[in-house]
Amino acid sequence: MKKTWMWCLIGVLLLGSAARSPAQTTGGTEKTVAALEEQWLQAQKTNNADLLAPLLADKFVSTGSDGKVTGRVETLAELKTMKWNTAGYADLKVTVFGDTAIATGDFKSKGTDAAGKPFDVDIRWTDTWMKMPSGQWQCIASQGTPVKA
Repeated sequence: MKKTWMWCLIGVLLLGSAARSPAQTTGGTEKTVAALEEQWLQAQKTNNADLLAPLLADKFVSTGSDGKVTGRVETLAELKTMKWNTAGYADLKVTVFGDTAIATGDFKSKGTDAAGKPFDVDIRWTDTWMKMPSGQWQCIASQGTPVKA
């Protein structure tokens, strides 16, 4: 009887620790991806494509708020041409699904585009991040939608 009770206790302890492990890992992943999003914002504020480049997967796809679809090379080139007077995130959230994470938020910015035309935008965005075989998290897709007032 004592042995059965002991094995039950060990089983419960093992199940309890297994149940906590994914949550602990997920919390760390959420913080990691949120920090990468903040690095992306800093790259925008400073027009620093070198800061953004390691965050984007080779096959990265972006669907802009205007519906234009671009890849990694175009996204990095465009970053260099934009001039932001203000840029910031609100409501940043990260949800993890194993080796994939979905980040969402609101991006408000003012500045000038490549042609020198002023802009004032409020965009809800969704970024899809994937943990690569190297262990590094990279964004594989991004999509933005204008917020209508």
